[in-house]
Amino acid sequence: MSMTHDMHYAPARRPALRSPLGLFAEALVVWQQRRALARLDDARLCDIGLSREDARREAARPVWDVPTDWRA
Repeated sequence: MSMTHDMHYAPARRPALRSPLGLFAEALVVWQQRRALARLDDARLCDIGLSREDARREAARPVWDVPTDWRA
């Protein structure tokens, strides 16, 4: 059997449509996490490998600006 017969290709997945309430809940969680990050002291930031400037920059991002791998 050739190699091409052994491979199975799945069609590209479209992102699932999310409800407005779900989008709001996701945005709220991101906002809360970024606020918590902004409140960490320098020792805690060092523990997670971030500088004060890294934390400030992340906290300043809009709630819709999240890495694609965070999205469901």
